[in-house]
Amino acid sequence: MAIKKERLDLLLVEKGLAESREKARATILAGLVRVNGQRIDKAGTQIPEDAEVSVESNACPYVSRGGFKLARAVEAFELSLQGYTVLDVGASTGGFTDVALQNGASRVIAVDVGYGQLAWSLRQDERVRSLERTNIRYVTAEQLGEKAQIATIDVAFISLEKVLPAVKELLEPPGYVIALIKPQFEAGKDKVGKKGVVRERKVHREVIEGLVQWSLDHDWKVLGLDHSPITGPEGNIEYLLWLQKKNLQQTYPEGQQEQTQQSTEQEQSNDRDDSNRNLYVIDGEAIAELVDRAHNRLTS
Repeated sequence: MAIKKERLDLLLVEKGLAESREKARATILAGLVRVNGQRIDKAGTQIPEDAEVSVESNACPYVSRGGFKLARAVEAFELSLQGYTVLDVGASTGGFTDVALQNGASRVIAVDVGYGQLAWSLRQDERVRSLERTNIRYVTAEQLGEKAQIATIDVAFISLEKVLPAVKELLEPPGYVIALIKPQFEAGKDKVGKKGVVRERKVHREVIEGLVQWSLDHDWKVLGLDHSPITGPEGNIEYLLWLQKKNLQQTYPEGQQEQTQQSTEQEQSNDRDDSNRNLYVIDGEAIAELVDRAHNRLTS
């Protein structure tokens, strides 16, 4: 008699290795699940019910599951946060703030319109400056009293097009931004389904292409694009956009100056690489492939 098979995410819940299917997916996509000793990172993989399933760690390594999103960007874009000040826009409980600190950020300015959400451990961290009840759209560099070298953005109920202009004024070199694209807040209301979920791949492509073009039109370099490793609370697929503020002279954190002595020729080479990335990101076919990859991995 054939052994019955089950989706890996459901199997984790049934075996008591995850509290919910959503948490099971996050654990799987984080690469923490092994089946018969082999790492499996696709939630929809059919697994024999008698297989040996283990979880390397049931504990989230960050104060919230949102940390997995920025962690993915840091890895995928090979982004160094070492020694930089990071502006975390839409900090909430602090998943992004936590990841930034764990990856060497010297300081994080955590901004959120809400109140009392930031994890206690981060509130007590001397490296974290918490600005609650603060709408980033109306914050000026003078009011902030300092600038950041890198910004992360995870906001809801508002388009990135309304947030990025304010963030740009708060950045100094290298002027990087990692922004979470949420189609449900970028697409027109007529394209958003029940519970605020956008499922159509075509809409996802349109949203990404629109934001990429808007960024290029508003003095941003588009350096990279990927999908989030986990979905939002209602199952929305989200994407990671890596931008850089244009017309900035590169600077480095204290202690990294020796790394700058690789010659101007190397910097020019990097600029050429950035241009190539721009061409890749705005290519419709590449964006379509990314959307397909995200849907195949996160909805199967």
